[in-house]
Amino acid sequence: MSILVIAEHDNKQIKATTLNTLGAAGKIGGEIHILVIGGACADAAVAAAKIAGVAKVRVIDAAHYADQTVENVAVAAAQLAGSYSHVLLPASSFGKNLGPRLAALLDVAQVSDIISVVSADTFVRPIYAGNALATVQSSDPVKVVTVRVSAFDAVAAQGGSAPIEAAPVGPDLGVSKLVGRELTVSARPTLGAARVVVSGGRALGSHENFHAVLEPLADKLGAAIGASRAAVDAGFAPNDSQVGQTGQVVAPDLYIAIGISGAIQHLAGMKESRVIVAINKDPDAVIFQVADYGLVGDLFELVPQLTAAL
Repeated sequence: MSILVIAEHDNKQIKATTLNTLGAAGKIGGEIHILVIGGACADAAVAAAKIAGVAKVRVIDAAHYADQTVENVAVAAAQLAGSYSHVLLPASSFGKNLGPRLAALLDVAQVSDIISVVSADTFVRPIYAGNALATVQSSDPVKVVTVRVSAFDAVAAQGGSAPIEAAPVGPDLGVSKLVGRELTVSARPTLGAARVVVSGGRALGSHENFHAVLEPLADKLGAAIGASRAAVDAGFAPNDSQVGQTGQVVAPDLYIAIGISGAIQHLAGMKESRVIVAINKDPDAVIFQVADYGLVGDLFELVPQLTAAL
């Protein structure tokens, strides 16, 4: 039994989501290979070879993979995937984009967003916004699986010395191209990798209040800033800061929910956090049902007091 993990990377570095996906692969058992597809991606391949527990790195390096357009990447990955028992991807936007296409090309069913491995063919995944868990057994010859990265510990990024092997380059289908990319530069940690997350909801009232109230607290804690869907829809925060079923799923050591009532779809994205603190003026808010600590009161008074006390 051999497992192929498709790496998420930027042609230079392997992203942390891949390390968690490798953690899930280790629960299945068997020899683990990493596939790096990109353009001028030798640095990413070398970084992949250093990851603990990896037996081999397979690289597909060509100019038409530089932007990692999913149509080209899916075809290239499918050429190799048929020789593996499992293909694992992180359940990030990368994996959610690539996984279904790869499964369709292999004519198998995808097992999505797993949080636990029962056996080599049986997995647990959340359904109904995390209110129930489904145990799914797959009889497909190749099991295409996306992994909820917050549910698995990351493997060590150092300690391995896997050989690097070139794999066949697939065709350039020419059906899509990247027009542009705008990257948000921030001194704060990324939402998915942060140990502390401070999130705000619609109760903050405006874009100005959202940043004026949350940023000083986040700076004191070295935290990432998240938002509820309502806050994002109201324009208080960008889409990539949304926490929830339709946003990012996070599980930091500390999650502080400020002015968030606790809609089901938001809870699905953060209730696995180790410690949850809720600040809300409504004592009956749903968020208090999952919170370890709660403060009932005006957030515009409580949050500055908390920030000053740190």
